[in-house]
Amino acid sequence: MITSPPQHHPRLAVAVLCGAGIVVALMQTIIVPLIPLLPSLLKTSPTNASWTLTITLLTGAVVTPISGRLGDMVGKRRVLVASMAAVAVGSAVCALAPGLLVFLVGRGLQGLGIGTIAVGISLMRDIVPADRLGASIGAMSASLGVGGALGLPFAAVIAQEVSWHALFWVSGAVALLALVAVLATVPVRGEPTGGRFDAVGAVGLTVLLSCFLLAMSKGAAWGWTSPTILALFAGFAVASLLWWRWERTHRNPLVDLELNIARPVMLTNIASVAVGFAFYAMQMIPIQVLMDPTSATSAGSVGMGLSMVRAALVLMPGGLVMFAFSFVSAELTRRYGPRIALALGAVVLGLGYGLLLGMIAGPWQGSWYWLLVINIVVGAGLGVAYSAMPALIMRWVPVSHTGEANGVNALMRSIGTSAATAVVGMILAASRITVAGPQGPASVPTSSSYLWASTIALIACVVAAITALAVPRRPAIEEQSVL
Repeated sequence: MITSPPQHHPRLAVAVLCGAGIVVALMQTIIVPLIPLLPSLLKTSPTNASWTLTITLLTGAVVTPISGRLGDMVGKRRVLVASMAAVAVGSAVCALAPGLLVFLVGRGLQGLGIGTIAVGISLMRDIVPADRLGASIGAMSASLGVGGALGLPFAAVIAQEVSWHALFWVSGAVALLALVAVLATVPVRGEPTGGRFDAVGAVGLTVLLSCFLLAMSKGAAWGWTSPTILALFAGFAVASLLWWRWERTHRNPLVDLELNIARPVMLTNIASVAVGFAFYAMQMIPIQVLMDPTSATSAGSVGMGLSMVRAALVLMPGGLVMFAFSFVSAELTRRYGPRIALALGAVVLGLGYGLLLGMIAGPWQGSWYWLLVINIVVGAGLGVAYSAMPALIMRWVPVSHTGEANGVNALMRSIGTSAATAVVGMILAASRITVAGPQGPASVPTSSSYLWASTIALIACVVAAITALAVPRRPAIEEQSVL
């Protein structure tokens, strides 16, 4: 049953929701230009400073399915406002932080806002007419790419020209502005389901995700066979079994397992893991190639010697293309269905990786022009795929579980990005050479490590396309379809 009573298209509300998505996506990338400086800025070691990335990853992954479930229970706009408030407060805490511990608290609060995109997509089901829903969902999904594209140059320029404190003050002001805009423009629609929140399920999910994501993100640094990493994987296995048993028997579970292990939803989530892997691998590989010294090319690797700002500007069009192709995805979904759109997006994404492999392994010398084109192709594929995933999820779930299902789907993408961080990071770290850099000797990945990382990401694209096509053609309950 369609629950979108308004006949007009609330364009301003949709634009504000997309803007909120861009804001939270910015929070994931603004820290990148500061990473080399954080040990001195926060008076800590490089190892400890790396937690500024890890803590946001952890809190974002944990809070996304919880935010989705709370949105169904108490109202999606309320959860959205709370998420933006957490980002604003977290940004202020980071700006005022005297040391690492307080800074990590701020970054954790910023991570609480990452559930905004999943909740915003679910909210659109309540306020947008069915004939405009596909395009609106696509734009909200693609806001992740826009935020990622703008984050690096935005952060690099402010941190370089003003100060790192100013970077977080600006971030907090933008989040606060988004919060006010949500209150002013987004209507309250849809009936919350109510019920008692599954606190035990939330704690169990937090434990199992923390164990898994910590092990994946820190495995290369701590050693994959170290007692700590093995204990984390063991904790993940035990916590998963206990959590699964609790959720299967609880009357009002945090995650409806029966719904999420149904074939259409499960296959979509598997494809989401694969697309998330390919997405983040493309975030890790080109930036290193662009910034590696040019001397790496003559030494058997690939390097273009660009600064952080120039490298970010080369990669920025990819995020903008991702946003533009979300509307292409909506048209593909309308004509052929979201499963075909998702599969086509994965194929185009794989084409981008094929071009990257050709640049690295080919007899010609690569340049930033190559990576610009590759990033545009990848952006097109991501725009189509990321927009199709929530549309496919919502075709198979009832309205009362929209937030929860989209939260779980967003979590699957986060798991894919975490796996890419571990796998690609491990491959690039395993085979390195030392070359002359502008500031002395520099250690860079070999061309073979780039080839292996790109090949694995290409395989992920193939997996995403196959699993998308394996999703049944039509919903089992036609009345649940909104597209």
